[in-house]
Amino acid sequence: MDVSGGEPEGRPSTREVFGAFLRLGLTAFGGPIAHIGYLRHEFVTRRGWLDEARFARLLALCQFLPGPASSQLGFSIGLHRAGLRGALAAFAGFTLPSALLMLAFAWLAPRLDAGPGAAAIHGLKLVAVAVVAHGVLGMARTLLPDARHALVAVLAMALVLAVASPWMQLGVVAVGALLGWLMLRPTTRPADATGNGVVAGGARWAALAFAALLAIAFLVPVSGGPSLLTIGAAFVRAGALVFGGGHVVLPLLEASMVAPGWLDADAFLAGYGAAQAVPGPMFTLSVYLGAQVGGPAGALVALVGIFLPGFLLLWAVLPSWDRVSAMPRARRVVAGVNAAVVGLLAAALVDPLWMQGVGDWRDAVIAAVGFAILLAGRAPLWTVAWCVLASVGVGLAVA
Repeated sequence: MDVSGGEPEGRPSTREVFGAFLRLGLTAFGGPIAHIGYLRHEFVTRRGWLDEARFARLLALCQFLPGPASSQLGFSIGLHRAGLRGALAAFAGFTLPSALLMLAFAWLAPRLDAGPGAAAIHGLKLVAVAVVAHGVLGMARTLLPDARHALVAVLAMALVLAVASPWMQLGVVAVGALLGWLMLRPTTRPADATGNGVVAGGARWAALAFAALLAIAFLVPVSGGPSLLTIGAAFVRAGALVFGGGHVVLPLLEASMVAPGWLDADAFLAGYGAAQAVPGPMFTLSVYLGAQVGGPAGALVALVGIFLPGFLLLWAVLPSWDRVSAMPRARRVVAGVNAAVVGLLAAALVDPLWMQGVGDWRDAVIAAVGFAILLAGRAPLWTVAWCVLASVGVGLAVA
């Protein structure tokens, strides 16, 4: 397989990759942590496109790198299955629905503050709780085979819950790597270093493109009115510098949009509310902001600008990551990273998903029923979503 987009015999076509990710782009509510659960359910459990160990390795790498972690994870899955065309198809399918919605959503956002709209969003948060809980359990079964691995996961979970900072997420992955080196045994077979479809030459070009893009973005003056060049530079800087993705990018975007007077604070917050109400990656907030200050062309430039740095960096690092994770000594480190990732997801299940999504015992029962359906493995994810939404609707009607 090569990164020119060739589709290897016996593997999914670009169309199949696009269709699978479009399904998620239309249904994956709940933010980046929930998206990780959806991706695992779809591509590890349901389709079997990659195993638990490779999924955990890719997830750990995406947590290390700046950029939108869940979109980078989806990009790497598409790259793994169908080369560069598959990666682009994965990005397009996952991102297009929310990008189109954000173009037309500013006027609708205030209407979702109450009534059926708010009930639907609340129900989708409960779906996310069930999906992520199921994902944490499945990963724990595979990646925490003994008490030492479980201890690393619990420690990672405790640290993330104690210190609410995206830097702590990076810190616990680093701590997991260190503890894995010191006290754990490998739990997975060596990685297939060529399995992601990336060749070294392509990775080198991606690294050069990332460096050039970032240099240009920082050379563009931050003052002055919005133009396609300044809009692109602002969103490239945000996409290249944010660790943790999701809500963490908001301060950077606010500094780029509101502080120079390109957009007022109320309009910015309206877009933020809209981004939480649509499926897909939260980074499509860039479409709304770009359209506000630069029209449709500004929306496209902003969308490409905020995603491109993270994708280029991921593409540049993936081959080395697989080679390193395949080394016998490094596999202990990978085992520690995998355990830390389980703890990180478990912490996210508690806060923000449970803390913000589950308001009372009825919500807890609904989320538990959704989790039980997923655990039984007898219903597709969309059925669980509709069951949860129906439950929330009944609760609203009788309240």
